[in-house]
Amino acid sequence: MKPLALLRIVAALGSGALFGFGLSLSGMIDPARVLGFLNLASGHWDPSLVFVLGGAVIVAIPGVMLQRRLGRPLFDEGFHLPQKTAIDGRLVGGSALFGIGWGLAGFCPGPALSALSLGHAPVLVFVLAMVIGMILHDRVIAPRLPG
Repeated sequence: MKPLALLRIVAALGSGALFGFGLSLSGMIDPARVLGFLNLASGHWDPSLVFVLGGAVIVAIPGVMLQRRLGRPLFDEGFHLPQKTAIDGRLVGGSALFGIGWGLAGFCPGPALSALSLGHAPVLVFVLAMVIGMILHDRVIAPRLPG
């Protein structure tokens, strides 16, 4: 394995571990906390997710500003940014599907993977369904979509 590829893997694992630790520390792997944020009508609104999201934005803004000044990342040949920037039906539909799933389950992919460490059956079912959905999309749906 090339040293650059190994460094890329180590950096990705380190970043993922730090992200998972942050999710665990903030309590965002608890679907009840996320659902408490999303359910405004319950009378027991939990605003903690606002602070987690705000912290993420505070960290992301300098990162995006730095990325725009760099010619390439440290451990890769170039940045892998989306080529499509138009807001279309697929983007809106996928965002809506993501939001519905998040609102029903209280999980999105990152916290769900972090919550696997808890060993709870509902988390395993969610992650399994998520992986099956990703495979179905990549192997069945995406090849049939126009350009």
